[in-house]
This record gives sequence, structure tokens and C-alpha cells, in this order.
Amino acid sequence: MSGRIAFWFDFASTYSYLSVMRISELAASRQIQVIWKPFLLGPIFAAQGWNTSPFNVYPAKGRYMWRDMERICASRGLPFCQPAACPQNGLMAARLALAAGQDSIEAFAKSVFQAQFGDGADIAEQTVLQDCLRRAGLDQDLMLRAQSSEIKAALRAQTDAASAAGIFGAPSFTSGRELFWGDDRLEQALEYAGATST
Repeated sequence: MSGRIAFWFDFASTYSYLSVMRISELAASRQIQVIWKPFLLGPIFAAQGWNTSPFNVYPAKGRYMWRDMERICASRGLPFCQPAACPQNGLMAARLALAAGQDSIEAFAKSVFQAQFGDGADIAEQTVLQDCLRRAGLDQDLMLRAQSSEIKAALRAQTDAASAAGIFGAPSFTSGRELFWGDDRLEQALEYAGATST
């Protein structure tokens, strides 16, 4: 690989679904290594005075986002189903992703996002997450490891690192000190990562 990029995503983030489903293919074509960084937007939003997603704080923005998701998913051939509640509680999913490790995190993340935004499932439910582990070919014992103090601390540290990097939304991408926000900036982020590695 000729470069690397950190991919920051929150399991409750609609637009993270779009990037999760395409980042590896785009990165591989540019010989860029992807470091998957699940984190929690909740504490970052709280620091800005929000107790929910800005898409709920500003209803017109929320209505636009859902229609935008419908259009983009249709154009990319991705299944899309608006969950009954949003944002969902992605805490356990994030812990499971960290427990899975870099080698398996992509398969698990894709499974969770497809369950949530493809099928409309509630990813806070243990049975849904167990099914996601199964679909990703991962051991059910990860449910236990995800509840360890080590994994809980790792997620807190990763969320703190996101905040320290200036991240305010998801998906975000960092290469060195450069920050890119949004699925529509993924290509630009990859181009930057490739250019700075040469």
C-alpha cells in the first residue's frame, strides 16, 4: 500500500452506511490502506449542546437527509429502509467492532449497517447483533469480550481521539492532520492520502 487513511464512523450515522459499503474498493484501487475507527458521536454532539442528531434538531434538514439517502442508495444499488427510530443506540455495535479487530471489522460493520439501513432493524437489540456476527463469520464469544473493561476503555479513548482530531460528524476521514467530512468527500480524502504518501 502506498498510503493510509483513518476512517471514522458511527454506527448510528446514515451517511456512514454509504462510505462503509464502498471505501475498501475505492481505497484498494488507489493502494491506500484503510484504518477503521468506530467512535461515538453522542459525546461530541453533547459538547456542542445537542442531545440528539442535528437531523432531529433541524427537522427540515432531517427530511432532506432521508430523501437524499433514498436517492443515493438507489443510484448505488444499495438496499435502503428507514429505521423506525433514528439515531439508534450504536454503543454495543461499536464495542463489538473494536473487539473484532481490524482484520474483521469491515465484515462486521457492513453487516450491521445493512441490518440497520437495509432492513430497518434495531441494532441495539442483542439478537440483531448476534445475527450480524454470524453473517460476518465471527464468533459469538465477541459479545462477552465487547463488554470487557478493556474494550469499553478503548471505545472511550477512540471517541476522545476523534474529538481531539476536530471530528464533528460522521463519516470522517483523516490523513495526517487533514480532515475530510462526509461520504461526498471520500474520493478527495483518498486522493490526498495517496498524494502525501509519495
